[in-house]
Amino acid sequence: MPRTVQLRRYTVKPHLLEEFLAWWQSRLVPTRTAFDFTVESAYLNRDALEFTWAVSAEGDADEFRRLEKIWMDSPERAALFDGIDDGWHDATDIALVEQLV
Repeated sequence: MPRTVQLRRYTVKPHLLEEFLAWWQSRLVPTRTAFDFTVESAYLNRDALEFTWAVSAEGDADEFRRLEKIWMDSPERAALFDGIDDGWHDATDIALVEQLV
C-alpha cells in the first residue's frame, strides 16, 4: 500500500528553538504516532532557524487528509498545544510531497 508524505517546514523563533525541539521530540512525535502517522525524518538548519520534518501515513492523499482532520480535531492535539498562544514559528510551509529518490 502506498504512503503519503507531508513535508513541514518551520522558521522557529530564535529564543524558543531549544524549547521547541524538546517539545517536538518528547510530546509531538509520540502523540502524532498514536494517530497512525510516522515521522520519516527531521532536519534542523540552526543558522537559518529552519526546522523541516516529514510525516507520513499509509494510503493515498485522501486518506492522509482524513487522518489529518481527525488529528486536527482531536482533544489530544488541543491539549498538546494548550498554552502555546503565540506559537514557536515565525513562518510555516506545509505540503504533500512526492518521493523522487
